[in-house]
Amino acid sequence: MPADKLLITDPDTGSNVELPVISGSAGLPTVDIKKLPGALGYFTYDSGFAATAACRSSVTYIDGDEGILLYRGYPIEQLAEQSSFTEVAYLLMNGELPDASALEAFRQEIRYHTMIHESMKTFIGGFNYDAHPMAMMMGIVASMSAFYHDSLDIENPAHRRLAAVRMIAKMPTVAAACYRHSIGWPYAYPSNALGYASRLLHMMYSVPAEPYEVDPVAANALDLLFILHADHEQNASTSTVRLAGSTGANPYACIAAGCCALWGPAHGGANEAVLRMLNEIGSVENVPKFMERAKDKNDPFRLMGFGHRVYKNFDPRATIIRKTCHEVLEKMGISDPLLDLAMKLEEIALQDDYFVERKLYPNVDFYSGIIYKALNIPTNMFTVMFAIARTVGWVSQWLEQCETPETRIGRPRQVYTGDAARDYVPLTERA
Repeated sequence: MPADKLLITDPDTGSNVELPVISGSAGLPTVDIKKLPGALGYFTYDSGFAATAACRSSVTYIDGDEGILLYRGYPIEQLAEQSSFTEVAYLLMNGELPDASALEAFRQEIRYHTMIHESMKTFIGGFNYDAHPMAMMMGIVASMSAFYHDSLDIENPAHRRLAAVRMIAKMPTVAAACYRHSIGWPYAYPSNALGYASRLLHMMYSVPAEPYEVDPVAANALDLLFILHADHEQNASTSTVRLAGSTGANPYACIAAGCCALWGPAHGGANEAVLRMLNEIGSVENVPKFMERAKDKNDPFRLMGFGHRVYKNFDPRATIIRKTCHEVLEKMGISDPLLDLAMKLEEIALQDDYFVERKLYPNVDFYSGIIYKALNIPTNMFTVMFAIARTVGWVSQWLEQCETPETRIGRPRQVYTGDAARDYVPLTERA
């Protein structure tokens, strides 16, 4: 059992302080350092907050060494095999799996809010046709606080839940509108008779001139991807949502902030980078050459889709998605040279001492881009799809934060490296 306190002594002064040790239901014990600056006059330095717990949360748990991912205690493998994205959304938001009536009521809530305000179509139409869909999505999500005034009181639990449900319901509608605007198609209204993933595909690809039927293989694959991407503990975008939320910002502003963080190529844009890398490699014959380049620290080429900042063993989501990737391509009758290339990369990496010793296994981004490509989703929409799924995690984490009494405004410290205090020199006296 870990100690309940940690004694820290200043070697220069002999002063000491006892810091409480917090133990969660799983994971490493965590030292509460709030007393450290006042008692000994020290801050802590942790670039990227890799060893810092900024909150208490019961939503998602990751054990990176063992390759474990739990949503509210349920292994991701079980949810991926047996659940649906809508049920996972309910679980993350509410903490427990629903019974049949609760799940249907939740589905009905989502259906009721799938439409977006008609004036938002004018707003979307103001973007240039070649604007990146994520750029449009960030602006549209942020603008929702100007359209939905009846869910901005974050002190009101009913308002908070309404905003959360609206975000989950409307993100596919917004995403489809961004896509159709970019290709010059008329906007498609949501068809609420369809399931969550099917509704998105219908809004993206249906045309007024002829009937469109959603391929169930495509819908099931997309639903699985959404489950795998729904939440991932305190990642960069989720931490951004929480940091914005700590100021009391309205929920739409918080989710827009999450979208901004997600767009980074090191985060939500990683699966786009995998496709670009595969296209750069070009063919299976070129794989050995590029693998050697990946080992060269002086070479700018990087092997995208391998390894993970948190998972030091393997990414459990990658194991699930690899199987689905093969199934999708087989059932849809797609022969994709990029998949052959990806398989060759995986084969070599898993047998190469350099990658094995560093445990650089394929992660979820390695395969998700291939599936999106198989579903005819353009590369610039990959991060948008990620944002749809991750919205569930964002709102769940935001709801939890709003209900946590110890929540304080986020205010990280710094190690100042600038000039010490100096006197102003008048312009006429400067050399």
